[in-house]
Amino acid sequence: MATIKFLLQGKSISTPIYLRLSLGRNNVIKRKTGLNINPKNWSNDTGLPKQNNADNKNLLTELKDLETAILKKLNEANTKGNEISGDWLLHQIDLHFERINETEQSELLTDAIQSIIDEVDTRKNAKGGIGLSKSRKNAYSSLKKMIIEYQKTNRFKVKDVNIKFAKDFLNYLLKTKGYQKSYALKKIADLKTVCHDAELNGIETNIQFKKIDSTKSKNENILYLTPTELNSIKKTNLLNEAHKNARKWLLLGCNIGQRGGDLLNLNKNSFVTRNGLNVIELKQQKTGKNVTIPVLETTKDIIKSGLPYKISIQKFNKHIKEICKLAEIDEMIQGSKITVTEKGKGNKQKRKINGTYKKWELMSSHVCRRSFATNLYGTLPTPLIMQITAHSSEKMLLNYIGKNSLDYAQQIADFYTLQALKEKKESHLSIIDKKVSNQN
Repeated sequence: MATIKFLLQGKSISTPIYLRLSLGRNNVIKRKTGLNINPKNWSNDTGLPKQNNADNKNLLTELKDLETAILKKLNEANTKGNEISGDWLLHQIDLHFERINETEQSELLTDAIQSIIDEVDTRKNAKGGIGLSKSRKNAYSSLKKMIIEYQKTNRFKVKDVNIKFAKDFLNYLLKTKGYQKSYALKKIADLKTVCHDAELNGIETNIQFKKIDSTKSKNENILYLTPTELNSIKKTNLLNEAHKNARKWLLLGCNIGQRGGDLLNLNKNSFVTRNGLNVIELKQQKTGKNVTIPVLETTKDIIKSGLPYKISIQKFNKHIKEICKLAEIDEMIQGSKITVTEKGKGNKQKRKINGTYKKWELMSSHVCRRSFATNLYGTLPTPLIMQITAHSSEKMLLNYIGKNSLDYAQQIADFYTLQALKEKKESHLSIIDKKVSNQN
């Protein structure tokens, strides 16, 4: 006669509970139930939770229900002559707790995230091609890690993700983990993508998940170098050769508007001539977009003595802080700075801390792209800026440089005012020309 016994393996504060199914002599199968308990709340005599609190009483009920369900399924399997194995037992446990459905698709949230991670090479991307970028894979991997930490002994299902779940998880990311609001909202957006993907695969979802707000917050503290500051940096007397090299990268970056990684990968082969025009050609690492940038006179002036030698992004970030400090870029501004904090037992974690800092303290490679876009906005037509920065929409560009629809309206108004003045000037010149003609 088959018997079931529950037991613990381990001594951690959240130890897994195993189900051991005995089918006869030397025929024992053991699998995790997916439930956990503190060993101090477990009775070795009964092989069940102690009845010392409400949680343990609920856990006892769950285990008893599971025992009844497994024995029932076992009788059905014996009647049909089905093989009883470890895989069979685990499948029945997961079915009982609705972790998977009858088609063996896991309904667990972490498994839905893992499904995307496993398929990164074959998934359709935003550009219409196949394969997600390394950064997107890392984003989903970090989301899975966050969910595992957040759920603790629970095992959330995809259908648990509703508006309240999203709000609670966002609060956890902001208050407990200390992440920036923009980063936390990206994780909520990724969570919605996971639910949408699971729904397409036939997994039950919560009707509320599409209503979860993951709107990206507007950039409020836009860090960029003004033309005056760039000129100050250009004129600053630098004695350190590493600083001189990093300055050349910085000035070049602010002139061509690319991310740090793409900027520092430039070499002589990136500079080519197309139809008589000198251009820089590159493929952006993050977006995969091919970008062509004209080599202007200012660019030629920066690299007239040769391209800067290659350095790491870490050294570049370090050097440009030091350069901007020497250039006295020390205006006190609002921003966020990466701070390393202790996390117990010698572990350290990096977090961006909001505050008021000297501008040079906040410098990083991203100041190049943002300076380019901000300084040229309103001077160079917006579509041309987008062609170089590779923003896919004007809305994205405006948010990137901290502009709103009113700023855009002002740009249009200024354009028409300029056109009106130009037409008035041309009309005035025409009248003068006629008078001169009549006099002759």
